[in-house]
Amino acid sequence: MKTAVVIPARYASSRFPGKPLFLVKNKPLILHVVSKVITCKTVDCVVVATDDKRIFDVVKNAGYNVYMTPKNLKSGTDRVAYVAEKYLKNFDVFINVQGDEPLIDKKLVEKMVNEFKQDKKIEYLTIAYKMKSGDDINNPNTVKVIFDKNMNAIYFSRFPIPYLRDKTKIKSEYYKHIGVYGYRRNFVINFAKTKQTDLERKESLEQLRAIENGKKIKIIISGKDLQDVNVFEDIAKVEDKL
Repeated sequence: MKTAVVIPARYASSRFPGKPLFLVKNKPLILHVVSKVITCKTVDCVVVATDDKRIFDVVKNAGYNVYMTPKNLKSGTDRVAYVAEKYLKNFDVFINVQGDEPLIDKKLVEKMVNEFKQDKKIEYLTIAYKMKSGDDINNPNTVKVIFDKNMNAIYFSRFPIPYLRDKTKIKSEYYKHIGVYGYRRNFVINFAKTKQTDLERKESLEQLRAIENGKKIKIIISGKDLQDVNVFEDIAKVEDKL
């Protein structure tokens, strides 16, 4: 089973333009991500997929693999599918590590790869983290996920789920969705060709497209939270943890 990590990175982020090239501890954000996953033992290839020449040049000059992708692709998954179909034709599994995850844990990526090796039925998987009592469950930038007893996702939302009707009698555990994904080759290529669904558009969460189309998403629990960079204010949090 040949596995590739593909790191989607676009310049024109609506919440933080130029994010992949922003200097974090004097190093572009995107290079923090690449340098973390390049050491994964279970991965055969690591590439960046970008639609911007500036990002392309920075990654290339740092000595890493990078491919240009069309600007009209709507999501990171679309970029992974494009690279899978056009460039990495002999790879079986693709791990999508977002270009704004500088604290990505290589052991987590290795665990994802091993899940694919152990269970041939898995087509699509992602990560969840059990939130602590002080975490902001109401932050819409923090996506929450609920899953069944077989660890398959039921729903993802920017709203705190499940909703507690009677908070005095019942306590709930909330799980943060960490935006790292794994796909088998045929799944990601076919998924990128399907139309956006109603729930996906409403929540602006592409993984809901898979659920609406009856696909299963395997959930892996991480013992660590990952501080991604959604907005400029997240930079200080990341630098502190780095």
